[in-house]
Amino acid sequence: MKIVAASELPKSVIADFFTVNWGSPQMVISSGVFRCDELDGYAVLGEDGAIQGYVSYVLEAKECEIISLDSLAENKGIGSKLLAKAEQTAREHGCLRMKLVTTNDNLHAMGFYQRRGYQLSALYVNAVQKARAIKPEIPLVADNGIPIRDEILLVKPL
Repeated sequence: MKIVAASELPKSVIADFFTVNWGSPQMVISSGVFRCDELDGYAVLGEDGAIQGYVSYVLEAKECEIISLDSLAENKGIGSKLLAKAEQTAREHGCLRMKLVTTNDNLHAMGFYQRRGYQLSALYVNAVQKARAIKPEIPLVADNGIPIRDEILLVKPL
C-alpha cells in the first residue's frame, strides 16, 4: 500500500476523486466550508496509480480536524492506515487532540472511529440543513434509508 502526501499529486487528480465520490471537492460541515483538494492530506494509490483512499485534514493550534476520510475498498486497511498517518502528522505538529464530524446516518463511520479510540463528543441538531444551503447536492436520505439531518463530533486525545 503506497501512501503519498497530497502535495505529491496534481490538484486536478484530487479534485476529480472528490467530484466522483462526493459530488465536488467542497466539504460543508459545522466547522466550516473546505475545499478538500486544497487541504493537507494523504492518498493511498493503487497499482495503477489511481487514488484508492484519501484523508484530508486541518492542523490548528493544538488539534487536528479530519475533514474527509475515504476508502474505495472496504476492509483492506486503507482507512485505518490513512487515519494513523494523519494522527502521526498531528502528533509531530504538537497537536493534543484529533476531531472530526460525521453525519447521523453514517453508522459505519461511527463504529470505525470508535474502534480506533474516538469518542462521541457533541451533537449538532439539524446541522446538515444549514450545509445544504451551501451545498444543495447533499442528499436528504442516505442509502441505508436514514434521513441525513445531524452532525456528530468525535474526538480522540493524542
